[in-house]
Amino acid sequence: PLTPRGSGNAVSYPRARHQQECVRPLGYKEGDFPAAEAAARESLALPVYPELTADEQNVVVAAVADFPL
Repeated sequence: PLTPRGSGNAVSYPRARHQQECVRPLGYKEGDFPAAEAAARESLALPVYPELTADEQNVVVAAVADFPL
């Protein structure tokens, strides 16, 4: 719903840190860090940078406000 409205967005961390390939040897498994896993599933990175204009900010705010809960 955000991209068609002109707002950039991305998933920064699609998996929690303990689920990343580089820490696999440590033996963590799904469910070991439920809060981190929930954050990875539910988080979204929105555009935030100094050059973001007021008009661009309004597009992001409007897109997020219309997001279905």
